[in-house]
Order: sequence, then structure tokens, then C-alpha cells
Amino acid sequence: MSEITDLVVIEKTNALAVFTSQEQLDPLIEAIEKEARSLVPDLSTKKGRDAIASMAHKVARSKTYIDNAGKDLVAELKALPKQIDESRRLVRERLDALKDEVRRPLTEWEAEQERIKAEEAMNAKHEEALAMNAEFDLQRAAKIEADHEMALLMNEKIDRERKEARQKAEQAKREHEERIKREAEEKARREADEAAKREIEAAASREREATLAKERAEREAKELAEKAERDRIEAEQRAEREKKEAAEKAERDKQQAIAEEQRKAYEEAERIKRENEQKEQARLAEEKRIKDEEARRAADKEHRKTINNKALQDLIAAGVPEECAKLCITAIAKGNITAISINY
Repeated sequence: MSEITDLVVIEKTNALAVFTSQEQLDPLIEAIEKEARSLVPDLSTKKGRDAIASMAHKVARSKTYIDNAGKDLVAELKALPKQIDESRRLVRERLDALKDEVRRPLTEWEAEQERIKAEEAMNAKHEEALAMNAEFDLQRAAKIEADHEMALLMNEKIDRERKEARQKAEQAKREHEERIKREAEEKARREADEAAKREIEAAASREREATLAKERAEREAKELAEKAERDRIEAEQRAEREKKEAAEKAERDKQQAIAEEQRKAYEEAERIKRENEQKEQARLAEEKRIKDEEARRAADKEHRKTINNKALQDLIAAGVPEECAKLCITAIAKGNITAISINY
């Protein structure tokens, strides 16, 4: 089977030789070059220009075709080792199985022979063990008999040794008891001597303690008497100091109380004085206010009288009778006339 383009053909069966031999690759390229260069360019017509474009396109397709063919060949060659390894695995497995199948009768026969040999060896060891057990039993019986005779002889010796040992033990017991008795007597004598010695020492110690206690009591009594005298003197001195301090404090308190009373009396006198001054100032101010008010009212009254008299004269001058004019002025001054007032 082959793949065909307009310019080149590569058979798959011959692809490896083409890409690995310059002698086969060059003719392909030369054929493409010859075909492409055989075209006479004609740029004057559209047909000629299309022919040029078509030829260039064929060359490009030929390049792609050859490159893809080489790529496919490389992919096939890369997959080839895996295929070979898989074939090797199949060969190993099938031929190993065939080998085991062909040799199986011999293998089974050899296993049976090994089993028979092992069984014979086990039987031989069993017979040997039985023989050894019988020999051991004979030797053991002979030894037991000899040991029995020896035991009889040993019993007599043991009886003598036991008797001698018993006599020695009784003698040792008596000697031990006598030694213990002597040691006990010596111990009792030592303990009595030590007790007497301790009693003498204790009596001397008690006497010393009594003497020391008497001296200590006398010393403590003397110290107590001296301390009592010191305490009495200190108490008298303390009482005198406290009495003096109390008198001094009472005098200070008295002087402070007098000074406080004097201060309070002075402050009270000052307060009364200020209140009297304030009252006097208030009285004088009130008198002045009253006088000023009376003066103001008098001046106002006089001022009003003057204005009223002037108005009265004006009314009279206008031809109003005097009595009517007085009544009018009085009514206006009291505010009894609507919309009419006197401007003071």
C-alpha cells in the first residue's frame, strides 16, 4: 500500500530504506525539484499565476507528506522495542510452561524417590533408637543393682556417723548451755555493777542539779526583786512624767480654749459691728431714698402744676371759662378724656 501526492510516492514497506539511505532519498527530492522547475512562470495571465500558486502548494504538500511519513516511521520504531519485549515475555511464559509440562512425570518420580529415601532413613533411625533404648535399660539395671549394694554398705557407715554426730551434738549442747550460763552470770554481774555505778552517778547528778536549782532559784529571786524595784522606780517616774505632761497639756488646752473664746468673741464683735454698719448704711440709704422720692414727687407735682397752670391759662386765653378750663385740665390729668393727654 502506498500514499500518493501529486509529486512523490513513498511505499510503507520501503519507508525505512528511504529515510536511512541518501541514495534513495535524493531521487525523491530531485523528482520534486524537476517537476517544480519544469513549470514556466507566466505572470501575464491569471491561469499562469494560478499555475505558479498550485505548484508551490504541491511542493509544500510534498514536504508535509515526506515529513509525516518520517514521523510515522519514528513512532513505529519507538513502539518496536515494546512489541519485542512483549514477544519475549510470551515466549518465556509459554516455553517455561511447556518445559514444566514435559518434565512433570520425571519431577513426580524424583519426588517419590525422595519420599521413599526419607521414609527409609526415618525407619533406620527408629531401629537405632530402639537398640539404644535397650542398651540403656541394661546399663541402668546394672547400675541400680550396684547402687543398692553400695547403699547397704553406706547405711552402716551412716548409722555410725549419725551416732557420733549425735554424741558430738549433745556434748556441744552441754558446752553451749554452760557457756551461756557463764555469760549470763557475767552479764548479770556487769549489769549490777553498771547499775550501781549509774545510781551513784545519778545521785551525784541529782545533788548537783539540786544545788544548781537552788542557786538558780536564788538568782532568779534576786533578779525578780531587782526587776520589781526597777519597775517600781520606772512606774513612779512614768507616773510623774505623765502627771507633768497632763498638767502641761491641761494648761495648753486651757490657753487654747481661752484663745479660741477670745477669737470667737472678737469675730462675733466684728460680725455685730459689720451688721450694725450695714444696718446704718441701709437706714441712711432708705432715708435718702425717701427724701429723694419726696423731692422727686414734689418736683414732679410742681412741674405738673406749672404745666397744668400753663394749659389752664391757654384755655382761658382761648375763651374757655376759668371753671370749665379747671374741670377740663383736671379731667385730662386724671385720664378721663379719651385720646387726650397732657405732655409733661
